[in-house]
Amino acid sequence: MTTASAALAAGGDQHRRSPFSGADICAEAGLRLPPGTSRPMFEHQVWDFTAVIGLPAQLAASGRRLDFTTITSPRWRLVAKELMFALLVPRHDSVVVLPRALRAPLHLVSCRQRLHETIRLLNWLTGRGITSLAQMHIQHCEEYLVHRSHRYAGDGQVTGDLSPATRRSAAQAILDLISYRDLFTTDQVGEDLRPWSGRSSSAVGGLRSGGQNKTPPLAGEILQPMLGAALYLAGTLAPHIVTLTRQTRTVRRAARLLPKPGAGNPPASQLITTLDCHIQGGIPLPQLTGYDMDERIAAGWAPDDPVLPVSLNQLAIEAGVREFPHAWLASLRPAIQAALTQAGTCPPFGRDAAIVSPAAGGGTQIPWTLPLHSREVTELAGIARTAVIVVVAAVSGMRASELMELKIGCRLPVEEIAPGLARYRLDGTIVKGQPLGGTTDQWVVIEPVYRAVELAEQLHDDPRDGALLLGRFSFSARYRSFREWVNGPAGQRLGLSPIPGGHVNLRILRRTLAQELAYRPGGLLAARIHLKHVSVATTEGYASRPGGAQARLLAEVNAHEAERNLQLVLEEFRNYQHGVLPAGPGAGELAGFFAHVDGQTAAGAQAPRVQRSEREILNLLSKRAATLHLGVANYCSLKDRCRAVAVLPVVAGM
Repeated sequence: MTTASAALAAGGDQHRRSPFSGADICAEAGLRLPPGTSRPMFEHQVWDFTAVIGLPAQLAASGRRLDFTTITSPRWRLVAKELMFALLVPRHDSVVVLPRALRAPLHLVSCRQRLHETIRLLNWLTGRGITSLAQMHIQHCEEYLVHRSHRYAGDGQVTGDLSPATRRSAAQAILDLISYRDLFTTDQVGEDLRPWSGRSSSAVGGLRSGGQNKTPPLAGEILQPMLGAALYLAGTLAPHIVTLTRQTRTVRRAARLLPKPGAGNPPASQLITTLDCHIQGGIPLPQLTGYDMDERIAAGWAPDDPVLPVSLNQLAIEAGVREFPHAWLASLRPAIQAALTQAGTCPPFGRDAAIVSPAAGGGTQIPWTLPLHSREVTELAGIARTAVIVVVAAVSGMRASELMELKIGCRLPVEEIAPGLARYRLDGTIVKGQPLGGTTDQWVVIEPVYRAVELAEQLHDDPRDGALLLGRFSFSARYRSFREWVNGPAGQRLGLSPIPGGHVNLRILRRTLAQELAYRPGGLLAARIHLKHVSVATTEGYASRPGGAQARLLAEVNAHEAERNLQLVLEEFRNYQHGVLPAGPGAGELAGFFAHVDGQTAAGAQAPRVQRSEREILNLLSKRAATLHLGVANYCSLKDRCRAVAVLPVVAGM
């Protein structure tokens, strides 16, 4: 019997003290906190890591806390805390001696995921009437795995299956209780508990490593209008959106500095002067939004009141007062109605919009926007920020975590490497698979991406160096609003193509970019942006930071390119089998290669021209597929690189 087990058997819970009692979690785990910040201690029921320096911006506030209060059994809360401490501080003297303990500390995100599954398991055991971990048997392990393999409705009926990753997490929670059993001071599983014959959690859950990427690329009918609208917003409309956004911010700041209205009579002279200015200049009175008018009606205003659509607070601001008390309306109503009759109403911002060319082209130019309310200007700025995210993600291949780590000032100075040839770079941080705080990295991008980031900086509420450029965001919610705007009256008035429905996320955009670069030169991105520029700029990024984030994207591109080439060679091989022979200077050599492959696949078969398997054919063709080069009008398959170079001028002149 181990030391921990002997102590439990001899004295029970009260004779054992946790080896982590009184521990400062951050100090033990090497996590840095700003001076004066409250520090999470082992005895706390909630470990709050919100202020830890270097946590990724993608991590929400709720993800920065480990909450043990939801564990039903108080003695099992200590078990969970000891497990989490061991995962965060694997080199502690009491942890390093455990033979199956992890040797590298887990990230806070991983610890939180494991804690959630551990809480599920412990509360499930409580619900089954189990009061001690020693009562757990292999049957309980199997039952819990089955329980976490399905999705249930409110009545307990199975409604679907959960993923292998969920099953792996369920198995891992049980294996953690076994691997760290000698560390727990209040309760332990039995020494003879060995479920699943010692297999790993991935094997138990049925999770296979490697294999084909299951993220689908984005369909062209969605990508083209989406990227076109994003480029139009981040390019043509960018300076006008910035100007209008700054105007509304100036008005709001000025309004906050105005004095509050007094308790006496209204400043009739100032308000009358303001109304006269509207009448004399033919300037419509500021109009309320439909939402605000509905609130007035709910508060007792008559729906046919002529003053209902007038923004009285905006009138007061123009007259030098912060707001318009309702008590003033009785005495000022005649003057307001007179001004309303002569000048009308209109949203206050964007009345003199600049003229732009619509996205659909054509000779007729139109105002870039119709008059907008202050709230609509704010929403439009949010749409523009989403356009920035779409452009940067779709054209550079950045992950969500990398986008959220971009900061104000990330645009490095433009480097002119030759007359008329510039290099644009972004300074970023890679957090996936990196130590806490991430690793700095640079992205070489094309000019539209660089200008889109500049737009995001100009739209920022507090554009100081070092502030997060985009911060944490939900792309799915942002994309829905972006698509609704493009498909709505504003986008259609500007000639933007409607975006069809369909699921879009940043993983899909990254996969799409990888495929479009691999399938060049006829890809959809080439139709929207000069593909040569995309390819060259991105390749520069790969070369400048080998092993960086762009290099990993290049590896994905190369994998797609190899897959594409193999399918093309297979298609030509099938054409050869049906009598359609290749053409060109190397046709004879290629036909001979196909004949050789055809003879090998048929050799030993019971009937002529019966292949053993599709996989065998692909294996035979794979080496030749690596020599395939995609041209503008044809394919070139030459093993000799010198011969391929010699053919290029002829192809270029076709």
